[in-house]
Amino acid sequence: HLKALRKIGAQIKDSYGCIEAKSERLRGAEIVFDFPSVGATENAIMASVLADGITVIRNAAREPEISDLQNFLNKMGASVSGAGSDTIVVRGVASLTPSEHEILPDRIEAGTFLLAGAITGGDVTVEKVNPEHLSALIDKLQEAGALIDVGSDRVRIRASELRGVDVKTLPYPGFPTDLQAPMLSLLSICKGTSIVTETIFENRFKHVGELIRMGARIKVEGRTAIAMGVPSLSGARVAASDLRAGAALVLAALAAEGRSEIEHVEHIDRGYERLELKLQNLGARILREKTA
Repeated sequence: HLKALRKIGAQIKDSYGCIEAKSERLRGAEIVFDFPSVGATENAIMASVLADGITVIRNAAREPEISDLQNFLNKMGASVSGAGSDTIVVRGVASLTPSEHEILPDRIEAGTFLLAGAITGGDVTVEKVNPEHLSALIDKLQEAGALIDVGSDRVRIRASELRGVDVKTLPYPGFPTDLQAPMLSLLSICKGTSIVTETIFENRFKHVGELIRMGARIKVEGRTAIAMGVPSLSGARVAASDLRAGAALVLAALAAEGRSEIEHVEHIDRGYERLELKLQNLGARILREKTA
């Protein structure tokens, strides 16, 4: 993020845990990412739309959200092209104008509900989604033995006894890192051994300790988690360490025997709106309690 902003003329001071950025005027430049980061690509695009000249972003992230951002900015008068490929060109404009835009469906939320259906052996249909954006997850669920029906804007999953599969997170269109934690919850009760390799972020197995408290058999070795499927999980009091870890614990609790309590659900609220109500509509026995 900071490297890209400095490239186009931002003056950034990073000290004592605070970041201060300022600029008289941003200037177009060539930005080459070491890794195709979604957030860094989005920040570079947004910072460049009003910059002087042309900005070329290479090794850009290709996630659907990048294309959606391009469409939104162009509606406002920006000149952005190339989203969905690894090279994006931004031609700076003088100003933007207000516009209306309908954002694309949240593929991570949709994937979480498909995994909820899988982990409970249920029958769940997720509507108003783009199935193409879920292809990596759908492929793995089918490999595990789930029955998947795909429509133009809907995906239905039916699952009973599932078998373990190996998963490796990758930039889009590979398996999304944001579904790694919920997927690991599912794999913890699948037959056989599964190997999950996290290539995007470090320290993204913080949820494993909490799953182990619920009876999962998972061993972490560096960026790899090895899940040896158990017949069932047991309810426990656990704590969400971050957004996706929280979603993983909710799914584990849905499948577990007995009562589970999940603390620090504020992390979950960052990425899921009224998650407990939507799960209630699917038949889950889940409620939110206010703490004193």
